[in-house]
Amino acid sequence: MAETFFYLTTTGRSTGSPHKIEIWYVEHDGCYYLCAEGRFNADWVQNIQQQPQVRYYLAQGQDAVPDATFTGTGRPLDDESDATVQQVKRLFDAKYNWSNGLLVRICPT
Repeated sequence: MAETFFYLTTTGRSTGSPHKIEIWYVEHDGCYYLCAEGRFNADWVQNIQQQPQVRYYLAQGQDAVPDATFTGTGRPLDDESDATVQQVKRLFDAKYNWSNGLLVRICPT
């Protein structure tokens, strides 16, 4: 069975053009959480900081056609002591055996 990935489209902070990435994710309390290895240096994180409105979909591989594309709002979570951050990091560790990065919450709008 193919792994499901999260496809995130942000608005480029310099160009205004769509910027799409494929990334690991976990779900928690009705939102999706992504983990940026480059932390605040990641382009997509910087894009979200400037323009929090995003589009996203879930699919099993880049060539898969999504059932639907959704809109949401993104926000970096940089308080490592926050209980939600700790819970989501545990979910990442359980799913991917990795959580070393900045968490970004994507909630549907």
